[in-house]
Amino acid sequence: MDRTAYLEAKFGSLDAFRRLEEQVTAAGISERIPFAFEKITKTPNTFLAHRLIWFAAQQGRQDAVVDALFRGYFEQGADIGLPSVLTSLAESAGLDAARFLSTDEGAADVKAEEATGHRLGIRGVPYFVMNNRFGISGAQPVEVLVGAIEKIHSQQAEDLLSRK
Repeated sequence: MDRTAYLEAKFGSLDAFRRLEEQVTAAGISERIPFAFEKITKTPNTFLAHRLIWFAAQQGRQDAVVDALFRGYFEQGADIGLPSVLTSLAESAGLDAARFLSTDEGAADVKAEEATGHRLGIRGVPYFVMNNRFGISGAQPVEVLVGAIEKIHSQQAEDLLSRK
């Protein structure tokens, strides 16, 4: 779908997105990630990309493929909903995925993962599920993630002590 229409529908206005975009761009600069949101003209259906990530995991190439997808989309504005684009990005990550993308392999598994996400109330990414009980939505500073891990650890220790 057209990127502007998608952003207006998701955030209520382009201005609301622009404020968030400024924060993400600034965070990207500090991490040496050159976000190029202006190059993204369409918001793609990412189901095929998620299937590709599933396939890459089976081949031990998940991290490399995710990195290639992120660079392609966020830095180059690539349409990661197109099989030809996904094939090229997978190849750049050392994975031959052309045959795989022409099949339905992995579709049921990815749909099951999506269903689990919906049951957990996940509506956006990134989303972190910790200890199968706690969720953190959105890009968060390291301190927030560390604090959540410490809280989970503390609660686990309390649970162990209360069982004794």
